[in-house]
Amino acid sequence: MERTARIVVLDDEAELRNMLQRFLSSNGFEVRVAPDSRRLDRFLEREPFDLLILDLMMEPEDGLSVCRRLRAQGQTLPILMLTAKGDPLDKVIGLEMGADDYLAKPFLPRELVARVNALLRRQKIASGDPSLVTQSIRFGPFTMNLAKQELFRDGTLVEIHSAQMLLLHALGSSPNRPVSRDNLLARARGRDHDALDRSIDVQVLRLRQIVEDDPSKPRFIKTVWGVGYMLLADVVA
Repeated sequence: MERTARIVVLDDEAELRNMLQRFLSSNGFEVRVAPDSRRLDRFLEREPFDLLILDLMMEPEDGLSVCRRLRAQGQTLPILMLTAKGDPLDKVIGLEMGADDYLAKPFLPRELVARVNALLRRQKIASGDPSLVTQSIRFGPFTMNLAKQELFRDGTLVEIHSAQMLLLHALGSSPNRPVSRDNLLARARGRDHDALDRSIDVQVLRLRQIVEDDPSKPRFIKTVWGVGYMLLADVVA
């Protein structure tokens, strides 16, 4: 029998904390809530968790600071960041600080659960969970089988060059999370490859020409300035 996922919520608003605890518990998760980062630190020291839901706007230590500090300490649990801000720059900064996903308030409770489940599945993939060997991602009309490295558009297999497939697989293995050019180069072409970083930009352009309606205004493969690229996709069973 599969273990119940354990979630810890850090938010300084009591009403939202209680709402999240009730809703996530009713959806089968084991939930702890913390009003500040000191309580969170005590929880993390004593108990293992599978996911952290973290509010961005808090005092005295805001969510970005908490996220950056936890990652610097080597904490690897997935982090879903909540914020009332709608500026895309806030999303990018949060992801750069180590968050795995971002959800702006107000949000639909069902979307929260979907994001939580996607992050938990992604964590299982990263840990090599054998139950997820057929994991797929979906973006727009496209579905990619990560295990078989096959790309489908509306159910039809897409012919794609091996270089673009390796790049798409590297991005798809970390959906909704920025991947650096160095990381992409290592994962898509091999660590001993002597190509320049710029070659990744060329491959991204070619990949966009395959999956984007307008490669100059990409919907799925986003540039994260100063970092690399990110594939916006949903994880599906």
